[in-house]
Amino acid sequence: MTEKTTMAALDAGKTPQQLFGERMARLQTALRLGQPDRIPIQLGFGYMLAEMGGITRQQLHEDAAKEQELLEAAALRFQPDSAMSVFNNPASSLAIGGDRMTKFPGHGLPADGSFQFVEGEYMKGEDYDAFLADPGDWAIRKYWPRVFPGLAGFAALPPLGLAAFGHYFLYNLGSLKAPPIVEALRNLAAGIEAQAVADARAVASVGRMAELGFAPPTFVGSLIEAPFDFMSDTLRGMRGIMLDIHRRPEKLLAAMDRALEFELEFAINWSRATGINVCFIPLHRGSDGFMSIPQFEKFYWPTLKAMQEGLVAAGIQPFVFYEGVWDQRLHYLAQLPKGKVVGLFQASDIFKVKEVVGDTMCIAGGMPNSLLQAGTADEVREFTIKLCREVGKGGGFIMTTGIGEMEGCKPELVDVWVETTKEYGVY
Repeated sequence: MTEKTTMAALDAGKTPQQLFGERMARLQTALRLGQPDRIPIQLGFGYMLAEMGGITRQQLHEDAAKEQELLEAAALRFQPDSAMSVFNNPASSLAIGGDRMTKFPGHGLPADGSFQFVEGEYMKGEDYDAFLADPGDWAIRKYWPRVFPGLAGFAALPPLGLAAFGHYFLYNLGSLKAPPIVEALRNLAAGIEAQAVADARAVASVGRMAELGFAPPTFVGSLIEAPFDFMSDTLRGMRGIMLDIHRRPEKLLAAMDRALEFELEFAINWSRATGINVCFIPLHRGSDGFMSIPQFEKFYWPTLKAMQEGLVAAGIQPFVFYEGVWDQRLHYLAQLPKGKVVGLFQASDIFKVKEVVGDTMCIAGGMPNSLLQAGTADEVREFTIKLCREVGKGGGFIMTTGIGEMEGCKPELVDVWVETTKEYGVY
């Protein structure tokens, strides 16, 4: 790498179209484990936009025009390669009548609260047999009513297998006129419409940012989870899944295999329908401290590895968020297809990550949010230089924060971070 490059000279005089092309190429080269012209920078501003704009986080979620205005202003100020606003949107949850596993600013939280996931044991241990027999029927008639108050009426539905009764099923349509079922159907339709509006809003934002010269976020695509996390996060909960490891391990493994099948089918079909060959996989329970290595080897890694291999075989790039610390598990990740997967690392030793999997996957992350929240300009600059020289060496690195979002980060420190990356991240 060159020792220093003047930041202003890098993009001076270029049109938004030129910038967009260069930024896309820069990101795509890094994603493929290549060495671009310089280290790409991706900023997921999140609630930092509300802080910079002097509005509440509730307003950021609910005022699309203001959110876009603030996103554009931040992107034009910091000039990253890619930028995005908040990840979650409460629109469909509210339209459907709410859900018991999330809280949003202004909805279960103060207007300036941070989005919260509320874990619960929404699947009971005795539900495994029904889940294994027919996951779809169990989910719609048992699980949805437990999680979504507005869909409680689906508990009165007849077994969904009767839909295969052909002409004779029509004789059963009268059962759907029950008021609780009608209400649930209307709420479901409202949720679908609200999500369609939210999706259109996101697509329009990506288009507008492209007009300004900014590439879309690299992890935008379908969203699935490691099968163990699928069974834990929204179904059994932390306590339930850890008990299952000891009390019903074979049923847990069988359920994970079923989840792997339909999650892969969904992600592959989604990619074919949209033409977007990326799948985002946030991980939760597999990190250091949640389970022993023998438990990891039995319950977590086999299906996570199979999931990524299945996606790669279908021409889809897994973009995996390794939340928490994965220092003790990095050598497993080195088994993944080389140059085909991406890892965003939250709190792992990023320099060890580079050492162990730097020739296997594109690495994203590096900058601790805490340093941008409470560090000094000199500390930010010094650490950024080290990231550029060591983790950025040879390419295959995307500079971003460890959690991909920037709530509470100080704009003046972000200035230093971005400027330093552009100064010392040139190959």
